[in-house]
Amino acid sequence: MQPNRAPASAPRLPGDDREIETLAEFDEVIGRGALAGCRVQAVDLTERSAALLAADVAGAVFLGCPMGEDAAATVRAGGALVFPPVPGLPFDPYRGLLYSPEDLFAGLADGGYEATPDARAYAWFQRTKTDGDVFSSMLRAIHDDSISDALDERLAGARVVGVMGGHAMARGTEAYAGAARLGRALAREGFTVATGGGPGAMEAANLGAYAAPHGDAMLEESLALLAKAPSFTPSVGAWAQAAFEVRERWPDGGASVGIPTWFYGHEPPNAFASDLAKYFANATREDGLLARSNAGVVFLPGAAGTVQEVFDNATPNYYESRGEPTPMVLVDRTHWTEHLPVWPLLQSLARGRSMEARIALVDRVEEAPDALRSLGATAHGG
Repeated sequence: MQPNRAPASAPRLPGDDREIETLAEFDEVIGRGALAGCRVQAVDLTERSAALLAADVAGAVFLGCPMGEDAAATVRAGGALVFPPVPGLPFDPYRGLLYSPEDLFAGLADGGYEATPDARAYAWFQRTKTDGDVFSSMLRAIHDDSISDALDERLAGARVVGVMGGHAMARGTEAYAGAARLGRALAREGFTVATGGGPGAMEAANLGAYAAPHGDAMLEESLALLAKAPSFTPSVGAWAQAAFEVRERWPDGGASVGIPTWFYGHEPPNAFASDLAKYFANATREDGLLARSNAGVVFLPGAAGTVQEVFDNATPNYYESRGEPTPMVLVDRTHWTEHLPVWPLLQSLARGRSMEARIALVDRVEEAPDALRSLGATAHGG
C-alpha cells in the first residue's frame, strides 16, 4: 500500500516511506533506530514488545500488525498510527507480499480444496459482495490496494509479457502444450511471463515459465502427468494436486506471475505461477495485468474474456495514454479472422497510428516469440 506523501513543507522523519513487510526487515530497521516514519505492513510483532516500547515511532504507521496491548498503547502515544488486524477474515487485507501457490492452497492435502484459504476467501466474497456493507467493501479495497503495491514491487525493472487465453483450454491438448512451450520460450529469453493466473491457457503459460530452467524433456513429461487431471472440474483438488506433484518432482522451477480474481472464484488459481496477485475486483485485476505488460501481450485463442482483453489493451495503445504503444500478437489466424473476427477491427483501429507497427497476427503459437521480438525492435527503432 503506497504511503501518503508528506507535504513539501513538512519536515521528513527518518525512515519516511520505508515499507517493512517482513520480521527480518523490522529487526534490521529497528536495530538502526530508524523506525520513525516507517510503514510496517502485516508483520507479526507479538514477540517484539520490548523493541517497540523503546523505539522512536513518531510518524510510523502499523498496518495489520499483531502486537501486545501495552506495545500498541505505547506506539500510539509515541505518535504512530495503528490499524489493528481484523479478526475472523480468511485473508489479510493489509498483506504486504504476493501470494504463493502454497499460501492459497494450504490445507489442500488434508481437508480438500474447500478448506484452503483460496476457497474460504471466495466463500466470504460470495457472502459479502452484495450485502451493501461498507466495512466489507472497504476491506476488499484495502486488500486489493495492498496487492497492487506488492505487485509493483515484484515487477520493478522486469520486462513483462502478458499471455492471455481461455480458461477452458484442457490439459492434454496440443493447444495447452503449445501455450506451455510459449511460456518456456518467453522465460528463456529473459521475459517475466504474466497471466490471469487461472486454469487453461493461463496455467499452461505459467507451467512453461516454471519449466524454463529444466531440460526440454521435463516439460513433455509434465504435460503427460498433468493430462491425467485435464480440468479443474469435477475436482479442483485432484487438478491442483497434479500440479503440486509436478512441482515436487521438479523443484526449483522458473518464476512467473499470475493475476487471478475471486470475482471468478469458481476458477481456481494455478500452482505454477510463483507469485499470485489475487484480487477481489476483476476490473482492477484486468487493467493491472495489461498495464504491467510493458514488453507486449500475446493473445491465444479465447472467447469473450480474451476479446475484452484485446480491446482493453488496444485502447491505451490507440490513444498512447501509457506512452509508446506496446506489442500485441494474436495467435491463430482462423480464430481471430473467422470465428471471432477481432483482427480486422484491430487493423482498422490501428491504421495510420503508431500502434499499426505494433500489432501482428500469426498462424501458430511457435511464431509468437519471433513476432513479439520483431514488434519490440520496431517499437525501439530497430
